[in-house]
Amino acid sequence: MTTDPISGGCQCGAVRFRIAKLGEPSICHCRMCQKAFGSFYAPLVTAHELTWTRGAPKLFQSSNRVKRGFCAECGTPLTYDYGADPGIAIGALDRPELAAPAAQVCVADKQPFVDGLADLPAHPNGVDSDEARFLATIKTYQHPDTDTETWPPANAQTD
Repeated sequence: MTTDPISGGCQCGAVRFRIAKLGEPSICHCRMCQKAFGSFYAPLVTAHELTWTRGAPKLFQSSNRVKRGFCAECGTPLTYDYGADPGIAIGALDRPELAAPAAQVCVADKQPFVDGLADLPAHPNGVDSDEARFLATIKTYQHPDTDTETWPPANAQTD
């Protein structure tokens, strides 16, 4: 893993962070992580020397031992904090490829279909003409995967 500063943030750009060093990346299958991420599991990596560079996450006490951080503006799940170095959502990293999961935890709560996900048919983007037309109309308002001086840009659409 890299020892260079690692950056990331939420989808809307209201919350940004830097990490000096990543710990072991993992996938947590516990039911609380499933609910917090709205997914089948939570991909997390320990964040050593985490610094908030824009905004800060709102916290939710999900249990007597854990607080979870998320962006109050867009809802992006960001942290799993149990009192030591927090876990950060791998998908919130600007370069998530730096944190390929190396372990799975809480496998007793794993959804029974998760191990078969890689065997599902894969449909490349835009193969279907209706899908291709739809995808061509999308203009992202998502924060880019890099630090920015300010966000959103002056010309950004706000609905």
